[in-house]
Amino acid sequence: MQNLSAVLSSGSRLTIEDRPAPEPGHREVLVRIGAVGICGSDVHYYEHGRIGDHVVKEPMVVGHEAAGTIVALGRDVEGRAVGERVALEPGVPCRNCVQCLSGRYNLCPDVVFFATPPVDGAIAQLVTIDAAFAHPVPDGLSHEQAAMAEPVSVGVWAARRAGITAGDRVLVTGAGPIGLWAAQVARAFGAVDVTVTDLSDFRLLVARDLGLDARRVDEPMTSEYDVLLECSGVQPAVTSGMAALARGGRMVLIGMGTDRVSIDLPLLQNREITITGTYRYANTYPLALSLLASGVVRVEEIITHRFGIEETEAALTLARRDPQSLKAIVCPQVAGAVVAGTAPVAF
Repeated sequence: MQNLSAVLSSGSRLTIEDRPAPEPGHREVLVRIGAVGICGSDVHYYEHGRIGDHVVKEPMVVGHEAAGTIVALGRDVEGRAVGERVALEPGVPCRNCVQCLSGRYNLCPDVVFFATPPVDGAIAQLVTIDAAFAHPVPDGLSHEQAAMAEPVSVGVWAARRAGITAGDRVLVTGAGPIGLWAAQVARAFGAVDVTVTDLSDFRLLVARDLGLDARRVDEPMTSEYDVLLECSGVQPAVTSGMAALARGGRMVLIGMGTDRVSIDLPLLQNREITITGTYRYANTYPLALSLLASGVVRVEEIITHRFGIEETEAALTLARRDPQSLKAIVCPQVAGAVVAGTAPVAF
C-alpha cells in the first residue's frame, strides 16, 4: 500500500518518500490522512533543525495538525468503525504519571507528540494513532476544518488558562492564525469586547472579516482590557498589551517569537496582574470541534493556500514568498502540483 510521506532530515532537507504502510497497534487506528495544516513549529524545524532541546537528528515526517478517515482498527479497539472521520490530537501521553493523573496530560514528560523529534508526524498518506486521540468529526466539517481543531485547541486552552468569561474585555496581540482563532474562541467564551492588533494591514483586514475589532499594534491604546492573549511573542506587543490591562488583569503568553521578554515589574505589582504561559492543551478537542461545527469559530478566511504532498516544501516556505498568507494546508492524497483555487479538497 502506497504511503507517500514528507520527511525532514538534518540540514533542512525535505524529501517525499514512499514509506511502508504502518500497522495499527492493539489500541490504535490506521488513518488515511485528508488534510494537514502547516504550523510555525513545522517551519521552525525546517529552517533551524531544532526547537529548544528537540533536535532533528534522524529523518522525521513533519506535520501535526491533521484529520482523516479510519481505514483499519487495532484488535483491542472498541466503539470505532472503519470509515469514521476523525481529527487527530497529536500528543499521546503516558496516562500514568502525576501530571496525567491530575488531568494535566499536556505536561506529561513522556508524551509522544507528532513531528517532535524523534516522533514522525502526519504529512503522510497513512498514520497510526491511539484510538482515544482520534476524535470523531461532526457531520458537515471537512477534513481541512477538522484539522484546525489543533490550533483552535490552543485558543481554547488559553481561554481556560485566562479564565475568560461573560463580559470580559479581551486584547489579542498578533493576528496570525493562532491569534485569529484565539480571538474567536474568546468571543465564544462570552467576551464582549475582543480587539486584535498587528502590523499587517492584510491580517487586520481578515480579523475584521471575522467580525473582530482590529487595530495596528503601534496605535495608542484607548481602552482597558481584562485579559491579554499575547500571540506574537515579540517585545513591543508584550509591552503595549500589558500596559493596556486593567487592575487585576490576566495575561497569557502564547506566542514564542523569542526566548525572553521583559516585564514591567511595577505595573505587574501595582495592578496585580496575573501572568501564565501555555503548553499545548488538554481535554480541548471535543469543544474545539463543536465550535468549528457550529460556525462560531471560522477557518475559511484563515486557510489561504493548499498544496499537494509533493509540494510540502513550498508550503513550509510560503510565508517567505507571500505576505498575504496565513494558514497553508497540505493534502497528502494529492500527489502532484499545488492544489489550485481556494475551495477545500474532497476525498
